[in-house]
Amino acid sequence: MDRIYANRTEAGRLLGKAVRARIGQEPAVVLGLPRGGVPVAVEVAAALGTAADVLVVRKVGVPSQPELAMGAVGPGGVTVRNEDVLAMLPGAASRFEAVAARERAEVARRERAFRGTRPPLALAGRSAVLVDDGVATGATLRAAIAAARALGAARVVVAVPVASAEAVAMLEAEADEVICLEQPAFFMAVGQWYAEFAQVSDEAVRELLSSA
Repeated sequence: MDRIYANRTEAGRLLGKAVRARIGQEPAVVLGLPRGGVPVAVEVAAALGTAADVLVVRKVGVPSQPELAMGAVGPGGVTVRNEDVLAMLPGAASRFEAVAARERAEVARRERAFRGTRPPLALAGRSAVLVDDGVATGATLRAAIAAARALGAARVVVAVPVASAEAVAMLEAEADEVICLEQPAFFMAVGQWYAEFAQVSDEAVRELLSSA
């Protein structure tokens, strides 16, 4: 039977043990994807005895179906296009850039909101451990992987408590390593694998990063 996590903190503690067993003592920075990935990332960072930061990436949703990702954007101008979705929906490709521009502005706004005046942690020559609370399609994490490489990470590890098998397979083709505790056979949404799955506020993210 697939595991149901009590909350993101429990998921992070369990994931932290798995990440520590896999990557050992290699120099690493743990980066949580906001907002839901940050509480998980803080626990992973604690298990590794290293620092935690945030990596802001944004889904580029289809205008008529915002939850359907036609791509994603991240810091430094990183852009990932989901060509399968774009090919499936007439007119989506022509609207991609307009939606992506809005999401890039939101990336910049959220970085200021989450970090304040603190600079991002340096990734050059270190392993970037990218953490989210779960993965359905993987589009956002694909942008995060690309962003981490662009920022100079020597190695990129994706670590999540739960994900669809399809998303894991896709991420394994782009990350150096993927650590996923659960791959349920029937995966509809990340929240179904948590007993408590409340939204994480901007203020909670700021507090978690400050404490980490």
